[in-house]
Amino acid sequence: MSGKGLGMDITTLSALAEPNRMNIVQLLRDGPLAVGEIADRLGLRQPQASKHLKVLSDSGIVEVRVDANRRIYTLRSEPFQELDSWVQSFRHLMEDRFDNLDNYLRELQNKEKP
Repeated sequence: MSGKGLGMDITTLSALAEPNRMNIVQLLRDGPLAVGEIADRLGLRQPQASKHLKVLSDSGIVEVRVDANRRIYTLRSEPFQELDSWVQSFRHLMEDRFDNLDNYLRELQNKEKP
């Protein structure tokens, strides 16, 4: 993976590491919401919600559009697709380790047989 891709993943992971931001992302999975709705549903003050949404926006996780006097936030799929690709890049490593463990357990079983 390129350094640029890794930087995006680190930015995304860092933004999602904060529990309120993760909760906001969970809410937005069901569709776009205004900042006031997000604050109400999470029991946050609107300035707190706005601060978290700015971090999510700056990291590219959400996008915002203005509708009259409301700011509507929507999840962007790209950061999650990049994260998924990054996680999948470890799949072969884990599969190799499981295969090695399976082989080792078979060897142990064969040694135990009389």
